[in-house]
Amino acid sequence: MQNEIKDSELFCDYYAKWIDIYKNRAVRKVTMDKYLMSHKWLVRIMPDLKTEELDRNTYQFLLNKYAEHHERQTVMDFHHQLKGAILDAVDDGLIDRDPTRKAIIKGKSPRVKKIKYLNQFQLQTLITSLELKEKVNWDYFILLSAKTGMRFSEALALTPADFDFKRQSVSISKTWDYKGNGGFLPTKNRSSIRKIQIDWQTVIQFSELVKGFPQNKPIFISGKVYNSTINDKLRRLCEKCKIPVVSIHGLRHTHASLLLFTGVSTASVALRLGHSSINTTQKTYLHIIQELENKDVDLVMRLLAGLS
Repeated sequence: MQNEIKDSELFCDYYAKWIDIYKNRAVRKVTMDKYLMSHKWLVRIMPDLKTEELDRNTYQFLLNKYAEHHERQTVMDFHHQLKGAILDAVDDGLIDRDPTRKAIIKGKSPRVKKIKYLNQFQLQTLITSLELKEKVNWDYFILLSAKTGMRFSEALALTPADFDFKRQSVSISKTWDYKGNGGFLPTKNRSSIRKIQIDWQTVIQFSELVKGFPQNKPIFISGKVYNSTINDKLRRLCEKCKIPVVSIHGLRHTHASLLLFTGVSTASVALRLGHSSINTTQKTYLHIIQELENKDVDLVMRLLAGLS
């Protein structure tokens, strides 16, 4: 790449070229979009910055300006995306020293994001209202999402071959490219490849549903699928049942929340959801875990009082 760099080339141009050479077709589309968005912000903040002029002060100024509009974690991601290109520029001799060294990551305070989920009674009401006919429909999709907590793209990619009815499990090993042109894609991360245990009622329902269905054909796909279509269907069902309106992703939260309230360990919930780390589960469901901890304190106090 060094031979292609002209003297006094703008850093935003160098970064665009770096993305095309090293990231294009090497990363998933969603990741590529993040790199391209970082490039847009680079052009917006410092369009005239030359690669050779990039030093620690200039780089920190760049991060600080980006941090004025983003939360700290987003700034961290921006930093890591730029750093890859910058370290290559150092290796190419275009920059004397690594300007990202000891960079300070700032950012706006994260917004309080309260997850939306249904309680057990509300979920039972929703499931009871589903029209589970002889043929595949979106009601079955909603049922499976609620009972497994799998991601939207994971559920879309399910084929009959993914079900092991004897062992009462369903395997997650791929996703469906519903945002693009369709087709199978890898899972979000390695931890997302997993087996989810399902109850005997779901086994009976889906074993009958997929009989005679091509083993490697997605069960729910018969054309272009939009997330909004299923969410609209779910919204109408919630309104009909007079329960809080949740999205398909809200059913994933509902599944996890009910497991935690039932007493299932955070580690087991993390494995079932396919989280890359138990920390992700703890952060997402912090308020539920704190509520459960308060109940645990009461149990501990009762136990100790009973010992006297």
